[in-house]
Amino acid sequence: MHLAKLTSPADLRALSPSQLDELCAEIREFVVQAVSQTGGHLGSNLGAVELSVALHRVFESPRDVIIWDTGHQAYVHKLITGRRDGFEKLRQRHGLSGYPSTSESPHDVVENSHASTSLSWASGLATGFQLTGHEHRRVVAVIGDGSMTGGMAFEALNNLGHYAQRALIVLNDNGRSYAPTVSRLSTVMSRLRQSPHYVQGRRAVDHLLERVPLGDGVRRSLDSAAAAMREMWEPPAFFETLGVRYVGPVDGHDISAMESAFRDAAAYADGPIVVHVVTQKGRGYAPAEHDTEKHLHDIGLFDPATGSAPALSQVEPTVPKEPARQVAPSVPQERDYTAVFTETLIAAARRDRDIVAITAAMPGSTGLLPFQREFPDRFYDVGIAEQHALTSAAGMARAGLRPVVAVYSTFLARAFDQALYDIGLHRLPVILCVDRAGITGPDGASHHGLYDIAMFTRIPGMTVFAPSGPDELPAAFAQALEITDGPVAIRWPRGKGPVAGTAEQPEVSTDDMRAQARQHRSGPDACILAAGQTFNAAIEAAELLSADGVEVSLWDPRVLKPLDRAMLLDAAAHPLVVTVEDGVRVGGFGSLVNDALQQLDAPAVPRITQLGTPDAYLPHGTAAELHAELGLDAVGIAASVRKTLARITP
Repeated sequence: MHLAKLTSPADLRALSPSQLDELCAEIREFVVQAVSQTGGHLGSNLGAVELSVALHRVFESPRDVIIWDTGHQAYVHKLITGRRDGFEKLRQRHGLSGYPSTSESPHDVVENSHASTSLSWASGLATGFQLTGHEHRRVVAVIGDGSMTGGMAFEALNNLGHYAQRALIVLNDNGRSYAPTVSRLSTVMSRLRQSPHYVQGRRAVDHLLERVPLGDGVRRSLDSAAAAMREMWEPPAFFETLGVRYVGPVDGHDISAMESAFRDAAAYADGPIVVHVVTQKGRGYAPAEHDTEKHLHDIGLFDPATGSAPALSQVEPTVPKEPARQVAPSVPQERDYTAVFTETLIAAARRDRDIVAITAAMPGSTGLLPFQREFPDRFYDVGIAEQHALTSAAGMARAGLRPVVAVYSTFLARAFDQALYDIGLHRLPVILCVDRAGITGPDGASHHGLYDIAMFTRIPGMTVFAPSGPDELPAAFAQALEITDGPVAIRWPRGKGPVAGTAEQPEVSTDDMRAQARQHRSGPDACILAAGQTFNAAIEAAELLSADGVEVSLWDPRVLKPLDRAMLLDAAAHPLVVTVEDGVRVGGFGSLVNDALQQLDAPAVPRITQLGTPDAYLPHGTAAELHAELGLDAVGIAASVRKTLARITP
């Protein structure tokens, strides 16, 4: 077992080619088994095994800096750098992060979990090493062809070439990000991948020019001819026009070939150089290779023998449980928010031909694949380019369409400027469907959706819906379509929520969600306003308080902006108002309520307690774990109400 003896990158250099092949097979088996127990990013790591080994055999990390763009393919890097034992708690609270983490290892120089940023990091590090006398340290950025669709990557390429910064760019080309890569550059690279004659033809021309003694005039003519030939293969011409030398394509599963290319590239001292490496996402694991949508890019718990989710008996504890409340089999307890969004959008699009859908390289994860199949001419995947997604949506809205942008909360933060000035300033009816809002769980600090409320309620004319259950989402979307004088955001959490009519989620009214919040119960001691998914915890908190003799009013705001006046007037009649939200406490929903209560013409302003996430980056962990730690679960909400009432009660 070579993997069991692997404690640092230096151990790789003692292995023979056959031993390296054996190690790669062991790594793939280990990654499949480990991820099957915890969930995580699978296909991207399986495709980068040989690439990771070759990089660590050629470069000396951490002296040489290896930056993994997006970072979800860094599991192999973590194994090589001595973190094998941590994989049993991968992406779990107080366990190993699913991305590079500076707190885990000196081999992780940056926490780089959003796409298209690695080249900017490389540019800055290369400049820093040059100006501080550390030119001996090499900077290597590994970026996928999917991340190369992001505008930030092109900005960095331009500057790397312009300033001749010494950095090695490994273009990990597997034709995919989450989904198949959408870009002209990727299309041309696909042709290169399929052309066995490219490398031979390019080398033949270069060899001819190097060896044949020619006069200046003839050489200039042949140089021009060679340039014209290079134009036939657009990636080399594209990179070299920017001042970035191009090498490749190289087989990304041939360690020897990559080592040779990396050593040659490392010796290049005249500026940045791209080594184009072709890999197969999901390599070596049949279920990933056969997954045509994502090649098991990310996955929950699964059976490693089949790649499918395990039977419930395999994952549920064997200890006896209390009998569950009997529910008719035809009535589901929970529904998936994203699935409900998909159904709602398609139904609306069938009625209204002006509805178009936009995604930034995540059609499957945001629920748009069924829409794409039914309405291919009204579906737009712009690649990893959230800024372009929003501004192009503004243009579509200006032209009379009803654009719907489906995006994760964490990635929407990248396009705040476009939402504020391109959409908001022009009061355009763009609908932002914000998935994964709030605490999302195992992906950690960079993926929690904690900031969308604070950011997007700052946009004048923006309406923000926060359904407290998946059955409220269709009503919110219907109301959003009726708003034609400004943008709308609809936010919902990751995963499932209780359906209407269950104890956890009361029946949903079909009235105007923007105009009227929903009061769940009435009591004189305090008023709780709980936004979005926190409303369900607040229901239980109110029951806990009632058992202690504390009777509260409880409101589901349904719309976070504009605030419902009837809800505010009722809140103002209580001695204590408690707001609850699964976003940052300062500047969020609670701050809006606080300001609105101050503006009311009321005899007195009640005491206000704002519950939300603190001014800190939250670690990875399940939503339930983090909600409990932050006091955003039922017990924590009830405790906050009791504590504050004790302070203000004479």
